[in-house]
Amino acid sequence: MADRRAVLIPGRGYDTRYPLFAYTGEALRRTGFDVHEITWAAPERFAPDRDGPAAAVGWVVGQVEQALGERTDLLVGKSLGSLAAPLAADRGLAAVWLTPLLHRPEVVEALARATAPVLLVGGTADPSWDGAVARRLTPHVLEVPDAHHGMLVPGPLARSAEVLGRVCTAVEEFVQISWPA
Repeated sequence: MADRRAVLIPGRGYDTRYPLFAYTGEALRRTGFDVHEITWAAPERFAPDRDGPAAAVGWVVGQVEQALGERTDLLVGKSLGSLAAPLAADRGLAAVWLTPLLHRPEVVEALARATAPVLLVGGTADPSWDGAVARRLTPHVLEVPDAHHGMLVPGPLARSAEVLGRVCTAVEEFVQISWPA
């Protein structure tokens, strides 16, 4: 039985069966986490930029809160899932945010008031990423040159697989620092 619990929060079009989550989930299991995966389908007309920050954050937080009935130690969210950053900050939960929406003030504000450790992962070709902001918010940052919002890089696909390995290593190291043996 795992002694820690992580909740994986999908993005809008990137669910927890995709590579970043599959490998991150496995890394967490290998380091003693029970992993709970959220599945969702964003409402058809859901447009965070059009509907406003409160509606978007409210919808995501509502989805995530349903998964927090048991003890939760870590949130891992991708893109749209990073709108749960206010929930993580409010509850003092450690978090790994994969391609967080750092262009959204409500995400940056929540990350700035987080008291638990946070790992931010993004790429320089992602318009939602801001490496300077990420480094200001936490010492735990993996920034991948040329990676876009899906964390893929140009060139041979093997280079993107290497990026996936770097993300897994960053998660493993973050967990070891945050929960020392």
